[in-house]
Amino acid sequence: MLITEYRLDLVVQALRTILPLEHPADTSLRYFFQAERVGSNERALIAETVFGVLRHRLFLEHACTTPAIATNKTTPRRMALAFWVRFGGYNVRELAPVLKATEAEWLGQVKGIKLDDLPLSIQAELPDWIIEKLRAQRGDHEILALGQSMQASATLDLRVNSLKANRDELLQGLSAEGVQAVATPYSPLGIRVTGKPALNKSPLFLGGRFEVQDEGSQLLGFMLAPKRNDMVVDFCAGAGGKTLMLGAMMNSQGRLYAWDVSEKRLANLKPRLARSGLSNVQPQLIAHENDSKIKRLAGKIDRVLVDAPCSGLGTLRRNPDLKFRQSAQSVAELTQKQASILASASKLLKVGGRLVYATCSLLHEENQAIVENFLAQHPEFTLLPAGEALTQQKISLEMGDYLQLLPQQHNTDGFFAAVMVRKADISAE
Repeated sequence: MLITEYRLDLVVQALRTILPLEHPADTSLRYFFQAERVGSNERALIAETVFGVLRHRLFLEHACTTPAIATNKTTPRRMALAFWVRFGGYNVRELAPVLKATEAEWLGQVKGIKLDDLPLSIQAELPDWIIEKLRAQRGDHEILALGQSMQASATLDLRVNSLKANRDELLQGLSAEGVQAVATPYSPLGIRVTGKPALNKSPLFLGGRFEVQDEGSQLLGFMLAPKRNDMVVDFCAGAGGKTLMLGAMMNSQGRLYAWDVSEKRLANLKPRLARSGLSNVQPQLIAHENDSKIKRLAGKIDRVLVDAPCSGLGTLRRNPDLKFRQSAQSVAELTQKQASILASASKLLKVGGRLVYATCSLLHEENQAIVENFLAQHPEFTLLPAGEALTQQKISLEMGDYLQLLPQQHNTDGFFAAVMVRKADISAE
């Protein structure tokens, strides 16, 4: 797309609005588009540039402030220009009509910066506090591979609504609509789409044949493995992507409670639920993890999914702003909440019931540490190895005790999950 003064000004305005990161970047961008009434061509350029700048922010800040390269400080304008030249596929000559006198020379130098000479945090595009936490479990080579994989855009994955379609039918239907797609390698219900087509207008989508859901997220449903007449709780249901999958796996039988503390998130579930054709889902607002609704169902539930509130650092391909909006302190606060939610949710399980604790985090303290501490305090629960749980579902994916999905290995978001089974009576606590 041709960069004009008008388009550059819009991008600069958008960056100026979003870069303070007082709110999630996608939310701020949506409000910006509404306020500015931006055309569709400009929207695509702005969104690509804003999220590109967030993905490569540490490099761009270095490029804008290193004395050997530039005397000016970091500004939204310079970050946009540096992004376009280094990562956006533009050359300096194409940008010449909008450049100031000294910018062409500077951009030529930006193009020549050697990544290998820079600190790991800039190469991996991960702030120092995240690098420090990852180093407790991983070597620098793995951290770099992880960080680089997070700089790419996420794939667009769909989940077949097994109540209304099968995967082969849906692949044929999408092809007839001109959508290129293939089956995902791990989830039996997954489809990976090429590009970013406007699927929300597809008759197949409007008819409830599929939902957008990352393949990694789909695997959590298979690990929970609810049966048709089970009583199931999705403890932190959010907008209900996993709830809808569980309901379809239950063939719309049994009872499935979708709980969340956010009325807005549960409201977003309603249109999705209507499309899905499910009749076994009961969305319910809870005040907190110790709500009286939880106490009433103690010891009565067959399956509980705890997709815990977390740092979200496994979703940086989609939400690159999270690495700047989270901190070591916010993670410490989250781990207290995670431990409390898991302990409360565990009380719902009957003997022989299954509990899945999951996050979209990469950090040990939000994942293995939470599970290990829980098991130490709750001897009535035992760990079912993730690899075994997947094998039971005929899913060919080698895992040990825990599910740990990584974008550079599995081309999914970064997910963690542990499967636990209640083996003894609740009085053993």
